[in-house]
Amino acid sequence: IVGCTHINAQTAVLIETLAALGATVRWAACNIYSTQNEVAAALAHAGFAIFAWRGESEEAFWWCIDQCCTPAAGWQPNMILDDGGDATHLMLKKHAAAFKHIKGIVEESVTGVHRLYQLSKAGKLCVPAMNVNDSVTKTKFDNLYSCRESIIDALKRSTDLMFGGKQSVVCGYGEVGKGCCQALKALGCVVSVYNIFFIDVTKGALSSA
Repeated sequence: IVGCTHINAQTAVLIETLAALGATVRWAACNIYSTQNEVAAALAHAGFAIFAWRGESEEAFWWCIDQCCTPAAGWQPNMILDDGGDATHLMLKKHAAAFKHIKGIVEESVTGVHRLYQLSKAGKLCVPAMNVNDSVTKTKFDNLYSCRESIIDALKRSTDLMFGGKQSVVCGYGEVGKGCCQALKALGCVVSVYNIFFIDVTKGALSSA
């Protein structure tokens, strides 16, 4: 399995679980800033093939993904677990022959899903792909409830500010935006919603965002 996601403690549990179920994995980061170095180091120390560190250059970012996608002795990728579509894009573009051995793709982001739809329309998506982003567990539990908690934790840790009375702007009013609005309003922020779709802006206004 080629993995290209954020590398954090939760991902480590996923990687260990996949290995316990018999999978061989190689993992890279989908974001140059989000890797928790201590987690990546612990996974590498445990024997997993991890190609990631916080603060990668763009060149290093693609190099890391390529290390996971390139077939080698004892390594022939047959599944892709992607966040953003970068691993799928690189493998299809650079390792087209190896891509034919892929049995399935799991994509968990809006961006990655759009890229898969584009490949499908162009007739280039020759393997089954699962849209995890639109599953109820992702849209409700992760996008709404998890973001509702993590947005406050992230802002508090990075700004060390009191939020009561602050003017807050939330861009977008999907499930993530709803969770962020709820959390910020609960802390006493004055919340404004910006969205390209008028209906979503109206929803935000009627919800007293």
